[in-house]
Amino acid sequence: MPLAYGLAAVVGLVLCLTWGALQVQVTLAGFLNGESLWSKAQKQSVIELAAYARNGDPARLESFRRNYDVVRTDRWARDAIATGHYDRHAVYAAFQRGGVIPAAIPGMVFILDHFASLPYVGPALRDWRSVDTAIDDMNGIAEQLRQAYALGPPPAEEIKRQQARIEALNTYIEPRSDDFSLQIALGAAWLGRVLFISVLVTAMLASMLWVRMAQRILAGIRGTEERYRQLFDSAADAIVMVDEAHGRILGANRTAVAWTGREPHELVGLHFHDLFVEGSMRSAGSSTIGLLRAVNGLIRSVETHSSLTTWGTQPVRQAIMRDVSDRIAMEQERRIAAEALASVAEGVIIADADRRVTTVNAAHTRITGYTLPYLQHHRFDELRRMPDGSPLPASIWDMVAEGGNWVGEVQSWRSDGSSYPELLSVSAIRNGEGRVQHYVAVITDITRSKADRQRLEYMVAHDPLTGLANRSEFQRHSAQAIEAAARVNGAAAVLFVDLDAFKAVNDSYSHAIGDRLLVKVAQRIRRELGENDVASRIGGDEFTVLLGGLRTREQAAQFASRLLQSLSEPMLIGDYEIVMSASIGIAGYPLDGSDAVTLIANADAAMYAAKTQERNTFRFYTPLMHADARMRLMLGADLRQALIRDEFHLVFQPSVELRSGRIVAVEALIRWRHPERGELMPDEFIPLAESLGLIRRLDAWTLRAVCNQIRAWDQAKLPPIRVAVNASAATFGHPGFLDSVKQALQASGISPKRILFEITESAILRLGEATEQTMHALHALGIGIAIDDFGTGYSSLAYLKLSGIDYLKIDRSFVTDLPDSANDVAIVEAMLAIAKSLGMCTIAEGIETAAQHEFLLRAGCAEGQGYFYARGLPPVEIERMLSPNPRHEPSRLRLVPPK
Repeated sequence: MPLAYGLAAVVGLVLCLTWGALQVQVTLAGFLNGESLWSKAQKQSVIELAAYARNGDPARLESFRRNYDVVRTDRWARDAIATGHYDRHAVYAAFQRGGVIPAAIPGMVFILDHFASLPYVGPALRDWRSVDTAIDDMNGIAEQLRQAYALGPPPAEEIKRQQARIEALNTYIEPRSDDFSLQIALGAAWLGRVLFISVLVTAMLASMLWVRMAQRILAGIRGTEERYRQLFDSAADAIVMVDEAHGRILGANRTAVAWTGREPHELVGLHFHDLFVEGSMRSAGSSTIGLLRAVNGLIRSVETHSSLTTWGTQPVRQAIMRDVSDRIAMEQERRIAAEALASVAEGVIIADADRRVTTVNAAHTRITGYTLPYLQHHRFDELRRMPDGSPLPASIWDMVAEGGNWVGEVQSWRSDGSSYPELLSVSAIRNGEGRVQHYVAVITDITRSKADRQRLEYMVAHDPLTGLANRSEFQRHSAQAIEAAARVNGAAAVLFVDLDAFKAVNDSYSHAIGDRLLVKVAQRIRRELGENDVASRIGGDEFTVLLGGLRTREQAAQFASRLLQSLSEPMLIGDYEIVMSASIGIAGYPLDGSDAVTLIANADAAMYAAKTQERNTFRFYTPLMHADARMRLMLGADLRQALIRDEFHLVFQPSVELRSGRIVAVEALIRWRHPERGELMPDEFIPLAESLGLIRRLDAWTLRAVCNQIRAWDQAKLPPIRVAVNASAATFGHPGFLDSVKQALQASGISPKRILFEITESAILRLGEATEQTMHALHALGIGIAIDDFGTGYSSLAYLKLSGIDYLKIDRSFVTDLPDSANDVAIVEAMLAIAKSLGMCTIAEGIETAAQHEFLLRAGCAEGQGYFYARGLPPVEIERMLSPNPRHEPSRLRLVPPK
């Protein structure tokens, strides 16, 4: 604006000078006009007076007088101005009568009044004044001539004389009149040059002054702009200038460039709203809050304040964006904290430095029933006591004041007067000087958690099924009993109780019945306990009993006998009456060990000896028993290595058709060539393999070996006989069993009909519905199924209806006393009848005498196995027996001749 004002002033000055020059020009024009009229009037008056003198024409005299009046009027006005005291209106009227241009009269008067001595003006005025007398003389001549002509025509001499005077006056006036005109013209030209130069110089000076002022103003503007740009770019907030009409960015500061990740030229022209995450902008009073997104994906919360301004005539909105991410995060944290305080399940108390309550949350009111208005008049520690009833000690507040956090159980009261156990946590909030400003207490009603903890402690120490102590609790009691016995030189005994054939109960009845049976057993054990005795269940069907306060370990024998008698009594479980027995091992302090773990391990070894030797009895521990246990451990390690070293081999026991004596099948029996103990029978390592989880690997090895042997016999052109393979329950029930069978058959290329799988009835019961599916799949392949050891388990005739069963093997326990035992005769005949009615082939096991052979033949049994025919033989012996031209060599094996 100052620059515009300066420019306006310069222009105004130039205009004023121009106007003044115009006025001077007008004045000069007036002078010239006046000079022209004066000169013309003067010359015309001479002409008219000369003509009047010559002919006396009155019109000429009148014309003279008019011209003389013009000259006289101008002279009067000139002289009046020269006095300095004149009537301006009279002067103006005089000049107007003299014919001067009205617009030039004020300038003429001003010049004549103030600048009469200017160059060319002074000489012109002197010329003008110099002819005043001559003009008056001419007027005198005119008067004389009028008077003369009034009397008649004047004499010629008079006329000539007057003409001569007129000519003389004209001669005097004319050069001066011409010089007046010349001076006026020269003065006008000079004044015009002066005016032009004055205007030019003045305009140049004004322009120079304006340029200088403009430079200073522009320098100030540039400095202001630089300061504004520095402030603009150094602002901590992002500033963006936006076209109000189109919303496009016109400029941005460095902070905006840094926040957006775009260069300034990239921001210019971009729509302002494109800087934000779509839909994130929301109004917040006079500002807006949105999510500013950078090119690299970084998002920050910004608060935008905008104001409208103008760049020239363009409306521009200045948008100032402030990073409020921390503020929003703090607000969110405060909101979350407030919501958490309101919704947290624990009660929260905020108290002042005097422990007077200022705030509580809803959970505190729900737990205690006390409202905030009531509590605001009390200290929160007034309603709490230590568990022993004493007030909260001062040490709590000292600890908190020192910067600690006190946590402990207290007894608290509700608004209805009832008390409850409470977990109290107290901490402090300090001011800038470190002094306690507020206390924060968090309370939790631990009534249920204490009960749960007590229940958990009980569960941790007791068996969940029977309620007896568990292993760790039993060991703790045993350690206490050992310490007590050591103090009085007494004794303590640990009994390890294992139920006989409990697995068969689970397999035959279900695990639910088995669990109920274990509860009954626990009840009977608990019934026999004395004051210092403790019973525990340490796993499965294994129990331990601690007898304390003994003088010697042998006193435990009486308790063991009573317990065996109690456990042998029938137990009614639902609709079933089950008779059980147990094997017990006894180890005593100090003879058999000085700590609980040793006593339990030794009692376990004694139990194993009792179960192995007799069952339903007890044994005292001896060091030799532990040696047997170690041997079992070593055997387990050797069993794993045997699979790697391929120490197993097969023998085959023939199965003979009773009517013809012809070998129709063989049963594959596994043997272990132990490198140190020699050849081991299956009952020495199969149970161990089952317990170690190796039985499936043994079964897989057996199946592969059988398939390879059948292929070898076929290649030797031997008769195609059936080979029976024993399958354990773990193998038969495994999901991959069928695939492994198919792979073995495919690898060997033998017919599936050459294979017969034998599975015990207890395994069938244990596997349940999966057994029938597997049998159907094997039957579809052409593989036969035989039920092994029929009648020895918890027999159920229901599974005999399964369509996949082809053979029924009568266990050797029913064959041994044939034909002398009437019971065995009846049982075997019943089995044969059932098998015949179901279309099954029967195979009798354990035939060792001719009488047994003859009875089973008459009873209708199809096949038989036993030492009467042959033991387990190596493959070469089977080849010899099946060869069309056998070599006659002495052998201890004999076959019944065909009939």
